[in-house]
Amino acid sequence: CEVKEHSPVENGGGTEADMAVEVETWEQKEEPGEGEPGGGGALGGEGGSSEEAQGREEVEMMEEEEEEELPVLKVIPLPPNAPKKEHVNVVFIGHVDAGKSTIGGQIMYLTGMVEKRTLEKYEREAKEKNRETWYLSWALDTNQEERDKGKTVEVGRAYFETEKKHFTILDAPGHKSFVPNMIGGASQADLAVLVISARKGEFETGFEKGGQTREHAMLAKTAGVKHLIILVNKMDDPTVNWSLERYEECKEKLVPFLKKVGFNPKKDIYFMPCSGLTGANLKDPIEECTWYTGLPFIPHLDSLPSFNRITDGPVRLPIVDKYKDMGTVILGKLESGSIAKAQQLVMMPNRHTVEVLSLLSDEVETDEAVPGENLKLRLKGIEEEEILPGFILCNAENLCHSGRTFDAQIVIIEHKSIICPGYNAVLHIHTCIEEVQITALICLVDKKTGEKSKTRPRFVKQDQVCIARLRCAGTICLETFKDFPQMGRFTLRDEGKTIAIGKVLKLVPEKD
Repeated sequence: CEVKEHSPVENGGGTEADMAVEVETWEQKEEPGEGEPGGGGALGGEGGSSEEAQGREEVEMMEEEEEEELPVLKVIPLPPNAPKKEHVNVVFIGHVDAGKSTIGGQIMYLTGMVEKRTLEKYEREAKEKNRETWYLSWALDTNQEERDKGKTVEVGRAYFETEKKHFTILDAPGHKSFVPNMIGGASQADLAVLVISARKGEFETGFEKGGQTREHAMLAKTAGVKHLIILVNKMDDPTVNWSLERYEECKEKLVPFLKKVGFNPKKDIYFMPCSGLTGANLKDPIEECTWYTGLPFIPHLDSLPSFNRITDGPVRLPIVDKYKDMGTVILGKLESGSIAKAQQLVMMPNRHTVEVLSLLSDEVETDEAVPGENLKLRLKGIEEEEILPGFILCNAENLCHSGRTFDAQIVIIEHKSIICPGYNAVLHIHTCIEEVQITALICLVDKKTGEKSKTRPRFVKQDQVCIARLRCAGTICLETFKDFPQMGRFTLRDEGKTIAIGKVLKLVPEKD
């Protein structure tokens, strides 16, 4: 089939537009550039907070680039009787400049998703700009501003396959101004890869107070990522030279922190040395590094046990983005249940009944989708303006809960002063972003014993755990953590920092 390309939309070419390659049948042979896939990850919502507005302004400054710049993705047709490979979404997180996009680009090259010719073209262009070490990241950072500054802004997307699995790479931005985008990327992931730089001084900057390594690890945990692979990158740097001492030093500093966030060091975390620029230890083992005996990165991903997906559960598809393209198209990851063509579904919280006209999983058209897949659905019965990121697609027999008031258990991670009732923050829950106010503090929870205090606290401060009542500015979709962990976990952010993580305990019905 022929492959068409799109130029990124004016709003900063969204997560999909980075890689927007549409199959001809899906386009109905329309003119290129008519209904462009748009997106802005977590920057989609209209009434956002100031930090998002600032992120949006920076994104809007991006220039339109020429059509030919976008890398063409190969779509490999499967033999008709081949078993469907398991889908796994991998988000690359970590401090700015740790090498996330470079590793992503290298993986795509090693698995044959980007041709050598394309990379040689990038290498020439990067050399002209005196940026020869950046050329690999250009496979994922497709717009001009990202390339000039060497900073990812939107969540880049790419696909690659191994023998047993089909992977979607979500390349999250590392810069602290774009954390809302990064949360949008992490909320779609099953597995996180935390990239840290072993280069002298770089690891320390990323990890000390104010670096993004800590915040990203914490956000990945709240987004529901169970496995964390830590890639210790730049091991080939002259200051490191594959030294075991440096590798162990990075490990010793990270483990206590990851424990505090809630990862179990024995089961959930896996460390691995590598070099994104040379591709060492990504696909094949390396000779220089005799002390590392585990599998290289791609074989390790392939060997991971399958994720247990709830196929017979209720349909839940949190919407990451929407756009117009011969009808209304929505993007999101199916969290539970299965969706088929021509199925009738309900869009919550506004209770619109919609019909699925067609569905694409990772750019390939299919008739049915199972949990864990990244989908693009074309819907009938709803206008694009009536949908916001954070809305949820459900089946009519089992609607998702919605409301404005809920009780939650909150851990205050980082906040200089005290927090009292009346405190306002920005709530990030699944793909939804909403202003929220703490209306009452119900009790404190002892971290070690889990006992609840008898009296109501007047305030809470850093490192304390409390149960509080929160009220959102508008109605949002949410579930209790007990019933549906993916939709009951949230983070609270204020002034560009993540101040607390929490889980929804119960929904409080509205008084008339």
